[in-house]
Amino acid sequence: MKVSTLVGLLPTAAVAAQLSSVAFFAKEKNQLLDFVSANAELDYGCRPVVMPTNNEHKLHAMLSEEQLQHFKRSLDAGAIRIEALDHINKRQAATAPIGKGDRFNGGKVAPRGLGTRAPEEYAQFETAGILNADEVYTAMKGLEKEYGMTLFTAPHKTFEGNIVVGGVANKAQKIRNDKQYIYFTSGIHARERGGPDNLIYFISDLLWANKHRKGLTYGNKVYTNSDVKKALGSGIVFIPLTNPDGVRHDQANSNLWRKNRNPASSRPGVPASVGVDLNRNFDFLWNYTLHFDPSVSPASNNPSSAAFYGTAPFSEPETQNMAWVYDLFPQIRWFIDVHSAAGTLLYSWGDDVNQSEDPEQNLFNAAYDGVRGVVEDDLYREYLSAQDWFNAESQANATTAAMEAVGGREYVPQQAVGLYPTSGASDDWASSRWHGDKSLNKVYGYTMEFGYSTNFYPTAEEYVQNIVDTNAGFMEFILNANKIGLKG
Repeated sequence: MKVSTLVGLLPTAAVAAQLSSVAFFAKEKNQLLDFVSANAELDYGCRPVVMPTNNEHKLHAMLSEEQLQHFKRSLDAGAIRIEALDHINKRQAATAPIGKGDRFNGGKVAPRGLGTRAPEEYAQFETAGILNADEVYTAMKGLEKEYGMTLFTAPHKTFEGNIVVGGVANKAQKIRNDKQYIYFTSGIHARERGGPDNLIYFISDLLWANKHRKGLTYGNKVYTNSDVKKALGSGIVFIPLTNPDGVRHDQANSNLWRKNRNPASSRPGVPASVGVDLNRNFDFLWNYTLHFDPSVSPASNNPSSAAFYGTAPFSEPETQNMAWVYDLFPQIRWFIDVHSAAGTLLYSWGDDVNQSEDPEQNLFNAAYDGVRGVVEDDLYREYLSAQDWFNAESQANATTAAMEAVGGREYVPQQAVGLYPTSGASDDWASSRWHGDKSLNKVYGYTMEFGYSTNFYPTAEEYVQNIVDTNAGFMEFILNANKIGLKG
């Protein structure tokens, strides 16, 4: 079958605001897999996923008007058809507002989340909208002022000169670098709105509940004050906004911007070629053309792609900052990088299907270069011990069960490779460090995908539901980490 390809029609930042959600349909799964291989630079959201539906298969993507018309013409007589998803496009047109001004008054007012409030108070969050980039910083200052929460500034400024600020929350607010076991980050993909809010409101809930000796309620999930103290006692390190340049750009332009704003690899007159996909920039099988089967596209070396991997592993200050935290807090055991929008919790590995029989099949073994990533073959599968696999999976199951129990929507636990592999991701790099150097602490890395598929700009109602869902998930994640083990 001849697959229609897209030549010279990559979206630029100038037209990205016009992206429409579409679905490609085909009778056979492989027809859509071939389509993805031929059109790897299209925007498939977080990753391309082929799903069965009725008697055919479906693939979501986001296209500019030019791309949409191209495929309408070229696919009319083919085995693949295209439909605009008008129900999603209408929903995405009614997005939650970006906050104006500063609701935290320069850090004089502390944020307070939803878990310590009655449901009738949620409406004020819908009206106020998503935190603007400046409010992320003033919210952190507010938590410092109100609760004595320790803040830190990561060492590397972004291309546009922004600093990256993190916090450390525990029960006594006396920080010991060897007593912090939980690490959360968000905001790495600029367009995935609400991620920083989810973290800030969760930490503020914990600190408020601890101070007032209260518990937390997220929908149908209720946690006691004892749970709150156990969570804070686990030592939580968090960076709510890892990609401030990208978020500022996306909030100013509403153009579904994903990358940072480093122009080092950009081409004149091609706005889409600015920036690096930070979640393809970590040192986990980064050089995908060497490590993966040639048929696999876990990242992109095209600067115009939303999945452009940069010029080298850790070429970007943002990813260097995220890695630096492990040096500052060497006992971190459990990590989540918060994303949207897929409704899942992903656990390692992301390059190939897991197996526990052959330890020689591992990401550091060059003998397997060139064969990784074909998920339906038996040439290579990524080694993970049976115990680590059980721990990683049971944590994912417990966390997503709590998110579902809230009463909002379905969340699916799954291995990160899914239907397609990934290189250079934060969760896999975090998990891989100990496997390459046993002097380091073992980390279980995860990616939490909140929200509805392809809906990176939530409505005001969805925005509030996302906070409730993720905050129950964070709480369950920490409590379950205590059960499995914070150290040793």
